[in-house]
Amino acid sequence: MKVAVVGATGMVGQVMLGILEQRRFPVTELIPVASERSLGKKVTFKGAAYPCVLPQTAIDRAPQLALFSAGGSTSLEWAPRFAAAGATVIDNSSAWRMEPDIPLVIPEINAGVLRMADKIIANPNCSTMQMLIALAPLHKVYAINRIIVSTYQSVSGTGVAAVQQLENEEKNTPGEMVYPYPIHRNCLPHCDVFLDNGYTREEMKLANETRKILDPAIRVTATAVRVPVVGGHSEAVNVEFNNPYELSDVRRLLSESDAIKVVDNTDVNQYPMPVYAAGKDEVFVGRIRRDETRANALNLWVVSDNLRKGAATNAVQIAEYLIKENFLKGTIPA
Repeated sequence: MKVAVVGATGMVGQVMLGILEQRRFPVTELIPVASERSLGKKVTFKGAAYPCVLPQTAIDRAPQLALFSAGGSTSLEWAPRFAAAGATVIDNSSAWRMEPDIPLVIPEINAGVLRMADKIIANPNCSTMQMLIALAPLHKVYAINRIIVSTYQSVSGTGVAAVQQLENEEKNTPGEMVYPYPIHRNCLPHCDVFLDNGYTREEMKLANETRKILDPAIRVTATAVRVPVVGGHSEAVNVEFNNPYELSDVRRLLSESDAIKVVDNTDVNQYPMPVYAAGKDEVFVGRIRRDETRANALNLWVVSDNLRKGAATNAVQIAEYLIKENFLKGTIPA
């Protein structure tokens, strides 16, 4: 299978290449794609170096699959062109997520919405992804009616320039400022741009994508905060159910999911943290406790590697599902 990775030199693109290799995805020809600024720059895959090409050159080489992580404007311009040329596009930007006819997919939750005719498929926002992985098994049993979530998001969610800003500030070295304020020894209640309703676009993604993926009746309110952590997003999630629950059943339901790792023993200070999630694909859940101020309400602490399950791994898992359903031609090794 010819696979194009659009945005191959970026942070998520680099992780995508690693995930494709680690999961032994059936790549017979890799086509790394980048902007003119990175044209000819080489990326490494399975020990070999591949030069980056421009999008049109990639289309001319007729890939069957195109994994996009190059920003919304690039996706809006080029995803339809790849699709028109016969490629199935899995896009990591926000460009297509809320389009009614574009599936927004977390394979563990709603892979069944996918059809062979889908040529552009959207990856959810990384913060939405980890929250819904944790909540989906609970929603099936207890029926969520409301979510209050506060996020603690790493600078890698913004990109390599934000990581560089943090590192420069730690060393007291002048450099480009991606954020409007220093991020070192600071927290910014400002992820993405502010909208007319006073929320940021990141906060509204959590609300809108939750309703599209899980249940349109769920009410969601969010506060998204950027913190001086290089990798791994954390979330304090308060969820209110229609039905009563027992904490032991909640822990059992979460533990039964292969996508979730329950780390919840405060007697020995065990709880999820970004340093534990780094380089892993599971969503880590802990601090599981009853909200004593509301009937049928629960508190959770949810952590995940935002570049892996929050982006690259989910995209590759979607492609694997397409192969399993014979929507894409290929074989995944056992």
